Amino acid sequence: MTALIKREITAFFATPIGYLVIVIFLLINGLFLWVFTGDYNILDAGFADLSSYFQLAPWVLLFLIPAVTMRSFSDEIKMGTLELLLTKPISLKNIVLGKYFGAVILITVALLPTLLYIITISQLGNPAGNWDVGSTLGSYIGLLFLVLAYTAIGVFSSTLSQNQIVAFIISVFLCFALYYGFEGITNLGIDFPIETLGMKAHFDSVARGVLDTRDIIYFLSISALFISFTILKLKKRN
Repeated sequence: MTALIKREITAFFATPIGYLVIVIFLLINGLFLWVFTGDYNILDAGFADLSSYFQLAPWVLLFLIPAVTMRSFSDEIKMGTLELLLTKPISLKNIVLGKYFGAVILITVALLPTLLYIITISQLGNPAGNWDVGSTLGSYIGLLFLVLAYTAIGVFSSTLSQNQIVAFIISVFLCFALYYGFEGITNLGIDFPIETLGMKAHFDSVARGVLDTRDIIYFLSISALFISFTILKLKKRN
């Protein structure tokens, strides 16, 4: 499985698209947080924290992660190399997990430069170094859980079509539906707290700086569920 993870990472950075995806992610965040005036601009907020970044990042990742995962299996299906891959002396589960963790590592690499934002807000604080450690660390942990869930959905979506664009659109739709869909339904006036079924409610809970086992189990369950769907889908093709 380790060899497959390395293969995925190498393949991603073998073309300019890999670097372009990461640059676009950092550029979009940078422009909204530091350049464009508006609700997300940290300098316009009047206080030094990263709450606007953690409001923006889930929406940017909603497009970034499908862009990374859309080729996971759709490319293999289109090129006819999936059958060859399945004949390798490696289990189907390890093949799926190899592609999954390869994508997770790539997205994590894209997130790492944003840690510099912590240094920035620390210097902007009054006095310098005055920033909400618990909330910031909790929000980063929440983003990592979100990455796990989004990536599992993206990898599964890539098995549904040999066309990468179609896989991308399906992944974006499923991520959006599970992240905001339930909260959107609740906003229509439904009394039942259906928003707790969505990822946004659990992400917001973790972002407060308190790790609740219910939130952890939720994200791990979503990830495991879509990884299982991926394995079952590939078994039908085999």
